Amino acid sequence: MPTDNTVAPYPDLSLTLPQDGTGRPCLILHGGGGPATVAGLADHLAQTAHTITPTHPGWDGTHRPAWLTGIDDLALAYLHCLQDLQLRDVLVIGSSIGGWTAAEMAVRDTAGLITGLIMIDAVGVHIEAEPITDFFALDARGVAEYAWHDSARFYVDPADVPAEQLAVRQANQATMRVLAGAPYMHDPKLLRRLRRIDLPTLLLWGESDRIVTPAYGAAYADAFGDGRLQVIPEAGHLPQIEQPAATFAQIDTYLRQVGGDSVNAQ
Repeated sequence: MPTDNTVAPYPDLSLTLPQDGTGRPCLILHGGGGPATVAGLADHLAQTAHTITPTHPGWDGTHRPAWLTGIDDLALAYLHCLQDLQLRDVLVIGSSIGGWTAAEMAVRDTAGLITGLIMIDAVGVHIEAEPITDFFALDARGVAEYAWHDSARFYVDPADVPAEQLAVRQANQATMRVLAGAPYMHDPKLLRRLRRIDLPTLLLWGESDRIVTPAYGAAYADAFGDGRLQVIPEAGHLPQIEQPAATFAQIDTYLRQVGGDSVNAQ
């Protein structure tokens, strides 16, 4: 049965951590679109793992302290949460900026709490030949065309979005600007640090992602000590939504290969 834990890694930051399932701990980190973008993934993994699915500070109306101004701050906060919960053998899965956060956690994990890493269409590094698309410069139609394989299916006219929901989306984007906007969507120091991460690292990438291309993903994977790229056909920036069966199958294969209690026997 799903439960919530509240952890306060710092006196002015409390995080509610929804948890479900049993088995190997699995921290699931959402991207700019908020926790709904990883809800289906969390449901799948909760069948075989102990899932933890926080909402990043500043998303969906949650509190963000004034000092929390970068993905490195977010990564340290989540590492401290793992320590406070006394979790070990943790698999971290992140989508988009959640993947970036996962990588920043791994390079700072001197206690060895994290033993597996899955990044889904992650941003976070600068690849000279494959620049990250300026998401903030896109209108709603542009976001659909760059982020989805089937843009006609997923395009939503802002005029059709209720005012309250639109305000939440705008606030989420404002938070993302603070955490990831300068330098734009990357940490200049991260790429050279990734070689020190010797965890088995799976990078899943939508074939049609134009926010960060599969070529960007390939360069990202090559920077890890033990990184591997798998491309998901007919998917864009959020393959866990657009092609969930194919995405989950890749994750399940990874879990079978690396072992752990969260292996899906199906």
